[in-house]
Amino acid sequence: MNKEYTSPLTDHPFEKAFEGLADDLSEKGYGTIEHFLSHAEFMQIKEVADNHKEEGNFKKAGIGTAQDFQIDKQIRGDYIRWIDPAKAAAATQLYVNRMRELLQYINRTCFLSLKDVELHYTMYPVGTVYQRHLDQFRHDDHRRLSVICYLNKDWKPEHGGQLRLYIPQEDGGEKTVDILPSGGKLACFRSDLIEHEVLPATRERYSLTGWMLDQYIDLTFL
Repeated sequence: MNKEYTSPLTDHPFEKAFEGLADDLSEKGYGTIEHFLSHAEFMQIKEVADNHKEEGNFKKAGIGTAQDFQIDKQIRGDYIRWIDPAKAAAATQLYVNRMRELLQYINRTCFLSLKDVELHYTMYPVGTVYQRHLDQFRHDDHRRLSVICYLNKDWKPEHGGQLRLYIPQEDGGEKTVDILPSGGKLACFRSDLIEHEVLPATRERYSLTGWMLDQYIDLTFL
């Protein structure tokens, strides 16, 4: 992923969606694109994730980095599989390329000096959560934007599993915004500013989770 990716966005099918997201990031620190992946696209990626699950490739996620790393199911209940773009299935590679196009657009419009994207498949078992947290680490501030694209077919509000964002307000307070994890939807927000949590769900909940970084990633950890 450390090669420069260029793709012209003139008459690009996502140009208006990218523009709307960039405006929302500048004004509010978060935004969504409702159909970042089509139904067929996210179902194909979900099939890839299901195959990884069947093969035992998902690992229990933890919190912290390096010597601070720990696993606590009460705080974070998801399982993850890191994505190496050089080895990704074709369905997932389509998503990687679209993310790179979005990164390129945000760089031109929001001037964040983004360089790379790190991604993993995510699976939350029924009833599990990720308690309120900030994505940018205390000793590693290279995560600039958090990006989540959902892979859940026919998701309804009564299924739960919302992403809850805590948005700081000018008066020192905050408001909450809940995002339903509907298939194909992309949620994007500032990693350094917006705390968030994942609420429990009555179904398994799948997504592609990642971060846009201001440095190139080291794939040796994947």
